[in-house]
Amino acid sequence: MALQISVVRRDHVRELSAVLARAFQQDPVASWTFPDPTVRRRALPKVFATMLRYQHMRHKACEFITSDTGRIIGGALWDPPGLWKQPIGQQLLSLPAFLRASGRASARADKMVSAMEKIHPTKPHWYLAIVGTDPDPRFRGKGHGTALLRSRLNRCDQLGLPAYLESSDPENVPYYERFGFTVVDMIPAPPSAPRIPAMWREPGAA
Repeated sequence: MALQISVVRRDHVRELSAVLARAFQQDPVASWTFPDPTVRRRALPKVFATMLRYQHMRHKACEFITSDTGRIIGGALWDPPGLWKQPIGQQLLSLPAFLRASGRASARADKMVSAMEKIHPTKPHWYLAIVGTDPDPRFRGKGHGTALLRSRLNRCDQLGLPAYLESSDPENVPYYERFGFTVVDMIPAPPSAPRIPAMWREPGAA
């Protein structure tokens, strides 16, 4: 299968958001934020679309991977050094869209984001906010996630810059460790929320 990695543009948002929503349907943090699976299934595409349009896509560093038929089968949402936090003006601009997307879960979502921000590193780094691939059996286990991660991490190594992520599913920690990430902290999430490891990667690791 011929795979291609490209930078996300506005005309990719809907398809990529749907893929990420499927990828995170069973994710512990998504399940805590939206306990009802039906609500989660409806809300996640809107949440990811809002994240793309108002935060991550504006840096022109988000990437998606396609199959040989041109179908989007995964994506990685990155923020460059110093640009991981949404400016206050942008927050206010995006607030109505986030409220519409999250609905009654807005308070939970806000608590989780605030918890993540409390320990976010201040040292310059590339931030991997989201990475996910289509759970369709036709695409699983084919190295799509690896290709997406390597695309940006190779450039981090070339520039001598570290990378940071939060693993919303602790079971994925060994996967990220294969790329040189190590657990450096735990997100101080609300008591009822899942435990979320924070992971850091020095340039050239793994």
